[in-house]
Amino acid sequence: MPNIHAPELPQNFPWLNTEHPLSLKSLRGRVVLLDFWTYCCINCLHILPDLKYFEQKYRDSITVIGVHSAKFDHEKEVENIRQAILRYDIEHPVVVDNGFQVWQQYTVNAWPTLVLIDPKGYYVRSVAGEGNREIIDNILNQLIEEHKTQGTINFEEVTLTLEKEKQPLITPLAFPGKVLADATENRLFIADSGHHRIIISTTEGEVLEIIGTGKAGLTDGSFEQAQLFAPQGMTLDKNQQVLYVADTENHAIRKIDLQQKTVETIAGNGEQSPLIYPHGGMALETQLNSPWDLEKVGDKLYIAMAGCHQIWVMNLETHQVETYAGLGAESCVDGELLEAAFSQPSGITTNGVELLIADSEISSIRGVGLGENTTVRTICGSGDLFGFGDEDGEGFEVRLQHCLGVEFAQNYLWVADTYNHKIKRVYVNTGYCETVLGNDGSFSEPSGLSAAGSLLYVADTNHHQIRQVNLETLTVKTLTFPGLCAPDVCIPKPG
Repeated sequence: MPNIHAPELPQNFPWLNTEHPLSLKSLRGRVVLLDFWTYCCINCLHILPDLKYFEQKYRDSITVIGVHSAKFDHEKEVENIRQAILRYDIEHPVVVDNGFQVWQQYTVNAWPTLVLIDPKGYYVRSVAGEGNREIIDNILNQLIEEHKTQGTINFEEVTLTLEKEKQPLITPLAFPGKVLADATENRLFIADSGHHRIIISTTEGEVLEIIGTGKAGLTDGSFEQAQLFAPQGMTLDKNQQVLYVADTENHAIRKIDLQQKTVETIAGNGEQSPLIYPHGGMALETQLNSPWDLEKVGDKLYIAMAGCHQIWVMNLETHQVETYAGLGAESCVDGELLEAAFSQPSGITTNGVELLIADSEISSIRGVGLGENTTVRTICGSGDLFGFGDEDGEGFEVRLQHCLGVEFAQNYLWVADTYNHKIKRVYVNTGYCETVLGNDGSFSEPSGLSAAGSLLYVADTNHHQIRQVNLETLTVKTLTFPGLCAPDVCIPKPG
């Protein structure tokens, strides 16, 4: 194969995590690894640990550059990309690929795609999808050794100015992903995802407990000792006083005993599953794949397994876990449970008849049968990976944009239409959808919802806030949490 010079990177596009644009010419002598990604994409998020691994292992000889080629309209905005960089702790430069220009120059056709460029500026290879760490690692080793022998490699680190240095996450909450309201005990459970912890407060904001050290990890034990990693959805067993948590980036389910004040891993082993076809096994021996939200029905724990595009179920009595619905293909297919297909399901609730799912990548709401009902249906939304927008209406006329949160309350399904920054109401039987809140721009990527009586609580993720909505008057109040602060700022004392 003839040597092909890699196309130069644009200098007039926005760049993040660096003070100035980087060029391949200025990086001669280093291996360059381009990561074509879009921040909604779960597969793109899955390879971030690989990129960190390469950055650390080959710190003095490679430069990783993210090329953000947006799928959704919302993801084209520089500030939103900046927030995603902060949320996912991305530490390499990112160029905002306006209009897919760099994507087209490199003939990319899938998220994520990694492209390797050698120290002389020649294109080496591209690899699409996730699970390619070993392949890339081998190529990097060979390239570095080859150019070390030729004397054409430059063993110097590139100095960067990171967004997190300019904008540290020192707010009391950081990118809260989900919220759960308990009207019986007047409590809120908040997934403080960016701070890797769970906050328990009253419904008015008095902090009662803090679960987790605030450092990412997978450690069981007391509330003070335990570690989580970007937790998301939760569900409560009120009788047993047990909170179940989707510990998303640990690929695990955690059980929080609210009386004993302990955290225990009950499913997953901390490693992402490579399998996407329907399967199962004993919960602690079965790898999971980015569990994003939970719903308890009887002795079953239903899991929106975003990473493999499926709905899973855990039997809490037998401690077995298995695929409940979804082939594992990323698509929208209605029909029988294990013949259906989803696209990154990220929110789950129930009306007692069906599981109601926020199917984020196809911007649709799905219904998944319970009991004798063994079918999956599309309630509203286009059902298409690129069929997004912001339109009220009925059924397939409806356009949402990467919806992440759902809550069934007062005989309606409330939807966090995340990338439209709105709260919408869906009539489950007819699929009619209408905007209720957010036309004034008051929310920023709301991702989680939970109701207590006539109050709806919203995880207003990019505002780092929890909002309280009175469903009778549709007035919105921002909760404050006196005494709560970021883990690195102070040691908060509940109460």
